[in-house]
Amino acid sequence: MNPSAQPSSRPRIAYLITNAEIGGAQSHVADLLRSTAGKADTVLLAGGEGPLFEIAARTGAHAIRLTRLDNALSPWRAIHALRELVGALKQAAPDLIHAHSAKAGALGRIAGLLLGIPVVYTVHGFAFKPEAPPRQRVAARVAEWLLAPLAARVICVAQAERHLARSLPLPAERISVIPNGIPDTPHRADPQAPLRRIVMVARFAAPKRQDAAIRAFARAGLESCVLTLVGDGPQRHAMQQLAQQLAPGRVEFPGNVTEVPALLASAQAFVLASDHEGLPLSVLEAMRAGLPVVASDLPGIREQLEDDRYGLLVDHDDEHAFAAALRRLADDGALRAALGHGARQRWEQCYGLERMTDATWSVYRDALAQTPRAARVPTS
Repeated sequence: MNPSAQPSSRPRIAYLITNAEIGGAQSHVADLLRSTAGKADTVLLAGGEGPLFEIAARTGAHAIRLTRLDNALSPWRAIHALRELVGALKQAAPDLIHAHSAKAGALGRIAGLLLGIPVVYTVHGFAFKPEAPPRQRVAARVAEWLLAPLAARVICVAQAERHLARSLPLPAERISVIPNGIPDTPHRADPQAPLRRIVMVARFAAPKRQDAAIRAFARAGLESCVLTLVGDGPQRHAMQQLAQQLAPGRVEFPGNVTEVPALLASAQAFVLASDHEGLPLSVLEAMRAGLPVVASDLPGIREQLEDDRYGLLVDHDDEHAFAAALRRLADDGALRAALGHGARQRWEQCYGLERMTDATWSVYRDALAQTPRAARVPTS
């Protein structure tokens, strides 16, 4: 059924993301779909297959699978994906597009221009940040420079991302910083208990660095502890081979886990090694559980942990330093407890779901006010 056939005084919002698979940006969109139910008519547009479509259905959102939308860099595929997206948006007839992830963000802004629909673009991490590979950095910067003016509003999840956004041709008043937020759960860890499990939750693909976590864990010599690497992706098999070589029998690969909060509650520490990040949800999940965090020293993660106040920041390419941080946590239960308690308090004060969704809804109102319905290009 065409959702545009249902007249409503509520705004109609289209959430657009490149892939419906499990990931931080997808979890973010899922929380927005849940929070927007009852306030707006919603539609999800996404490529691939994944649980995000099921979540959308449970919230009452209309869902459209975009068969041409993927992460491939082919210009020809991008043109076909844009045509498909424009057709889907004509069918959905939204008042606002909220785009997430780099490729969907690019195509969504172009489609919004063609159809006269305002676009809000959430940057989960600019690909032209200094830590990104050089070729990727240059290509991403050119693309973002050209597309930045097409967004009615840009949402950055961290102050560090806002600093990068200010280097684009985009007025400061169209940039908002809204840190990621996640809902609370009853699951709590006991970090002061003997260190028996360290968890990392991340997709097995760049920019994540499970290899650095495995090497540091093996070097730390934590014989009575297991490293649990949650997730899936193209590098999983290679990481299993590396773990078997360096720490046989002491690294677990459970795949994608439905009940991540419960798993985190069974751990005494959390790690995240990554070459670059925005404001990772996995770190927020660990903070919410009350776990001490050892993570790559990156700008967004520094904001989350207030430098070393609520966790240990490391250079993940320095295997000795990374291992020393793990060893330090293993040897000091009081430190684990103090860091975990502080991280939980920091999450409560700054990263709850309601704070994030209320701020996002305010951005929607501003963007919609800039382009009244009567001024928009007809989509039929």
